Amino acid sequence: MLRIVEFKERTNDEGENFFALILEGSVEMVQSQNTGRYYATALRCSIPSTFTEETCKQLIGTSIPGKIVKVECEPYEFEIPETGEVISLAHR
Repeated sequence: MLRIVEFKERTNDEGENFFALILEGSVEMVQSQNTGRYYATALRCSIPSTFTEETCKQLIGTSIPGKIVKVECEPYEFEIPETGEVISLAHR
């Protein structure tokens, strides 16, 4: 099950604004590669929508069926907006 936890305004390549919903999956336990200790986490993703800002606000807290999975893909570069650092990713 996924839960809508927030939304963000984004701009597409044509300069048009839209709202993306931020989805969060179920809590899962992950073992740290550095310490070997377990911690709780939940995967997050964003998905574009055609909703208005008001509708997005009303959807926060709503649960929808599904799950978030990492899918391997060809490597691509991604710039972290907060730092400007460019990293290479191989999943979506």
